[in-house]
Amino acid sequence: MAAPRPLLVLLPGMDGTGRMFEPFVQALGDWEAQVVRYPPELTAYADCTAFARQQLPSGRPFLLLGESFSGPVALALAAERPEGLAGVILVSSFARNPRPEWLWLRPLLRLLPPLQLPRPLLRRLLLGKGAPPALVQLTTAMLPHFPTAAMKGRTLAVAAVDATDLLGRIAVPLLALRADRDRLVPWAATACIRAHRAQLDIATVRGPHWILQTRPEACLKAIRTFVDLLPPTAPGAPGPT
Repeated sequence: MAAPRPLLVLLPGMDGTGRMFEPFVQALGDWEAQVVRYPPELTAYADCTAFARQQLPSGRPFLLLGESFSGPVALALAAERPEGLAGVILVSSFARNPRPEWLWLRPLLRLLPPLQLPRPLLRRLLLGKGAPPALVQLTTAMLPHFPTAAMKGRTLAVAAVDATDLLGRIAVPLLALRADRDRLVPWAATACIRAHRAQLDIATVRGPHWILQTRPEACLKAIRTFVDLLPPTAPGAPGPT
């Protein structure tokens, strides 16, 4: 009898609500998942990492999946080698600022009050063209729970982050799942991770930045392939050393 798959701990994108995991969680079927939801007042990476750390499971194998903003959170937690961690999955994510060419905007962003980006622009950046109405509706329902102050704070956090030094301290397998039409996180972000960690699995899914939302089945197929090749981890066993 095949061993049960590890619990999938889902760390959310910049909105922090976890609401946008809904299409992917539905696709998981009987694969158990735990969604972490950051309070809107937590915008610094250190605070989000501390919050997520408190919610890690104990006594069972688990996987960390960091979507977009949460990639550095997943890397920081994995570098601590928590008990039971079997692998790390970064989805449309990065180890350091994926758009260094935008750094000149950082001082301006600090001075500006929190601004609400136009919803059509957000949908185009995140969902691409032709998103199903149900997914557009889900995005619209999420936005009131994502204050503009949280958006500004987390954008500033992304601009300053650099977790590349943590990659060498992660002892479990790592998968970078990227979108080939990502307007926010370019291929260079994945190449940066590979430059600091030679043992990196890379899977590319056709779609926009939000591939877990627009292509959940394709993402799940890539993740299953990665998980099926993981070394066995006994329940409660410490991470590899």
